[in-house]
Amino acid sequence: MDNLEADRRLLDAIRRDDPAAFEEFVRRYGSRIYGFGVRVCGEPEAAKDVAQETLIQVFRSIKDVQEPKALRSWLYRVVSNACLMRRRKKKHEPKRELSLEELMPAGPDGAGIQIPDAADLPDDEAARGEVREAVHAGIDELPAEYRMVLLLRDIEQLSTRETAEALELTESTVKMRLHRARLMLRKVLVERLGLPAGAKEES
Repeated sequence: MDNLEADRRLLDAIRRDDPAAFEEFVRRYGSRIYGFGVRVCGEPEAAKDVAQETLIQVFRSIKDVQEPKALRSWLYRVVSNACLMRRRKKKHEPKRELSLEELMPAGPDGAGIQIPDAADLPDDEAARGEVREAVHAGIDELPAEYRMVLLLRDIEQLSTRETAEALELTESTVKMRLHRARLMLRKVLVERLGLPAGAKEES
């Protein structure tokens, strides 16, 4: 059974008030909600609170979802809003959006974006672990609006359209933020790992 068919059956069970539906919903989406919350909120305890609040809120309102294919984007919209509300209360949000020029690390001559080439990445396990830590740290440092786009597109594997629906943005805004988020992340990798420039940024 594919994910869409599983979501269709889950929605049908919820609409019938099947007592086992909530347990199935938590089984299918609980860990994903929590994992996304950890990456966005940055704190396991905060993510746990967000996950609990989201699961209850989502389950109460899930009958409003008409199409099974819209379930994932709707679900991440609720989680994203919960995470943003928590971050705003803590005043972690940046005061302004960074310009594209500010996100581009300069090369030796002061111009051009420097991006690590895959051939320059280490091939032993310890070094790969260092790269993974640098990637996680880089994601944590992204402003929330860019981090959520990167997580939804590159980690959760939502499409551009699904990401736009989840975050209530236009698809062009999602593409722009994803582009900037990747630039910021690559900049962090260059700075943290001291990797030489090699690949060119894709348009």
